[in-house]
Amino acid sequence: MSSRILPDFDLLLPQSVAEAVELLSTHRDRITVMAGGTDVMVAMKFAQSPAQLMSLENVPGLAYVLFDPEKGLRIGAKATVADLLAQAEVKRHYRALWHAAQTFATGQVRNTATVLGNLLRASPAGDCSCAIYAIGGVVVLQGSSGRREVDIDDFWLSYGVTARRPDELAVELILPPPAAGSRSAFKRMTRVSEDLAKLNVAVRLEMSGNTCIDARLAMGCVAPTPLRLTRTETLLKGRELTAEVLQRVAASVQWEISPIDDKRSTAEYRKQVSGVLLKRAIQEACGAA
Repeated sequence: MSSRILPDFDLLLPQSVAEAVELLSTHRDRITVMAGGTDVMVAMKFAQSPAQLMSLENVPGLAYVLFDPEKGLRIGAKATVADLLAQAEVKRHYRALWHAAQTFATGQVRNTATVLGNLLRASPAGDCSCAIYAIGGVVVLQGSSGRREVDIDDFWLSYGVTARRPDELAVELILPPPAAGSRSAFKRMTRVSEDLAKLNVAVRLEMSGNTCIDARLAMGCVAPTPLRLTRTETLLKGRELTAEVLQRVAASVQWEISPIDDKRSTAEYRKQVSGVLLKRAIQEACGAA
């Protein structure tokens, strides 16, 4: 257990989304928003503490995971990673996300950490973030001027920075309904299973037989934010997934990524294994049809 003592801060406890937005509109960057708090509390022990911490604990109606076959999957701001695992529809229709949630940290953390919090952390190692990037979707933001939706492709701006404005609250994530022939998979590499990933990858494929109609490929720990492998995606679209095609796909990855050396791995190792991990994710997705 850490012996570090939290510095003084003002704790704000809004009772509604409207009140939370009003506080954000008034105090803006001086407020740090907390739902589960698994990242925020650690940061407060090792970095400069925010002057004001706003907890969503008392805000009702945000802890939901709802699936509609025509509208897709809706995940509220207070829905935890464990809440995803409790939904059979997530495992059936969004397998990459379900697998990312299944391997996410420890049971205690899964019961506390929120899915939207993983997105808002804007870490390149976020497992749920990687899976969601491959699946696609929009983040719903509520601000003083109303609600707006930001496509997940435009959400991460740089390390630790998202498209959320200081006066906005992220209230919901919406994933698209599963298309015919759609399948997905997620894989990660770690030093130990409970550690942050040294490399993770997620794929979503729309297949017709053995031919790939469309593809979204995402990889983490190889850039300042989660990364779409758009160049490599073009090697899959409209092609039968033969051994030769998969080999070209695996070889393409190293030209799209820009990993760094850190305490979990080296840039060279990540470059060497990234294509192999992507190939295995594609094969797993196809085998899970």
